[in-house]
Amino acid sequence: MRHPLLAGTAVALATAVLAACGSSGGSTDAGRGTAAGSTQPAAVPAVPSVAGPTADGADDPPEEPAGTPKAPAGGITPATGSVTKEQKEYLTGRVPKGMDPAAVLQTGQETCDRLRYLDRADRDIAVGAIVSGEITDAGPAVAHLCPQHQDLVDDAATGYADGTHKGAALRPGRYRAASPTKACAWQLTGADGRALGSGSSGTGRRVDITVPKSARAFTSTGCYAWLPEGDNG
Repeated sequence: MRHPLLAGTAVALATAVLAACGSSGGSTDAGRGTAAGSTQPAAVPAVPSVAGPTADGADDPPEEPAGTPKAPAGGITPATGSVTKEQKEYLTGRVPKGMDPAAVLQTGQETCDRLRYLDRADRDIAVGAIVSGEITDAGPAVAHLCPQHQDLVDDAATGYADGTHKGAALRPGRYRAASPTKACAWQLTGADGRALGSGSSGTGRRVDITVPKSARAFTSTGCYAWLPEGDNG
């Protein structure tokens, strides 16, 4: 659970920024290959809920039924104004027939606005919001509408959200949970379920681990997002 005061402050700041820009735009080492959590205070606050009018879903566009027909590329024309080549590329395959493309475009532009705000506040928070899924549709929005944030998407692609990761989803290397909750716990297991390491943090401070090559599963709860340290390829 994130600290309500920190979350409320971040939401207020984000709302002010987005209003200005508009829509244009103590861990324990239990075995091999793991490192104990840092005792230094976390450099960033607990990750707040993503700010903006769609953060709580109240103003989100209605969810589309599966198989909803999309307008062809040639039919993407806003009710007023025009779209750039990049905007049209983003909209292609995303606009349900009969819907004003401007509504779909606004969603992508708001994603870029949120990334810009979070990146300025703290880069780890921005990457973590993509890893955890708090910011959805980041890849397409960044590719076509705000390519200056491509590095955030690239780093997020090699991180871990809470949950269980197995097989090809496992990438050996160093990772950090920059802003875990006070209920953060993790476990690494090898072949036949053999324990390689586990730990927990009741402090909300940064935790560091190493995922060894022998790992077959990595499970995390309450840690929010694990971000890569250096080149984990």
